[in-house]
Amino acid sequence: MNFIWNSGDVPPDDPIPPLGWVYAVLRGGVLTFVLTSGVVATVLLRGPERVLYGLHRPWTPFITQWVCRVAFVILGMRFESRGTPMKNAGAVVSNHASWLDIFALNARKRIYFVSKSEVAGWPGIGTLAKITGTVFINRDPREAKRQRDIFESRLLAGHKLLFFPEGTSTDNMRILPFKSALFQAFFTPDLRHEMYIQPVSLIYTAPEGADARFYGWWGDMEFGPHLLRVLASTRQGGVKVVYHPPEKVDKFASRKDLAAHVERVVRQGMPPERRMS
Repeated sequence: MNFIWNSGDVPPDDPIPPLGWVYAVLRGGVLTFVLTSGVVATVLLRGPERVLYGLHRPWTPFITQWVCRVAFVILGMRFESRGTPMKNAGAVVSNHASWLDIFALNARKRIYFVSKSEVAGWPGIGTLAKITGTVFINRDPREAKRQRDIFESRLLAGHKLLFFPEGTSTDNMRILPFKSALFQAFFTPDLRHEMYIQPVSLIYTAPEGADARFYGWWGDMEFGPHLLRVLASTRQGGVKVVYHPPEKVDKFASRKDLAAHVERVVRQGMPPERRMS
């Protein structure tokens, strides 16, 4: 039986058994090696890639994809995907449940995340985000135009951006209302008639016997303890990435209409018990 805690509460900090520490050390060591190797390879290739192609990145995103696929093998998690990642120009939007979303969404698709500016300063994660081409934004309304210009330049360079319209991560047992602000960048004259938005549903399945929200990372939960809990789990669950058909931006009258539509699609892609707000 799975125990459920309130979405605003931090899950109970159960002690890690001796075997769990063995798993954590082994998985953590191998994962660190793979991540470090990916960072080194990306740094070495990014220089000539920048000189030859500018904003275009024909080589380094494949390193990120490989690292993310291998990460699930190391963790022992099942990775499954449904649907077809779009080839059209535009962006991908998804529900947000965990730091594991980065690996799940990069495993099949060459994408560039859009993240809040604070992430750039986070130890480890911030460095990885910068190297892989993450677009950092400040939620200050006074910088809205500058952020639209950044979006436009990256999209016109062929980058597929990915952002989480919920604005925060959840316990993966519900979908929060999608915020429409970031969709405004796609309604500029140069982009509106060229861009597509592809909704994606992320569905995590907890290890057998664990809390259904085992992989969720939200609220005041700290990254370190949550990472350790995942690494130390002797049994693992899985994640399913569901790619829905892309929608052309100019099909919608406004950013709010577009945000509402993709929210409905992402919500319908979740199991029935997880479609609530």
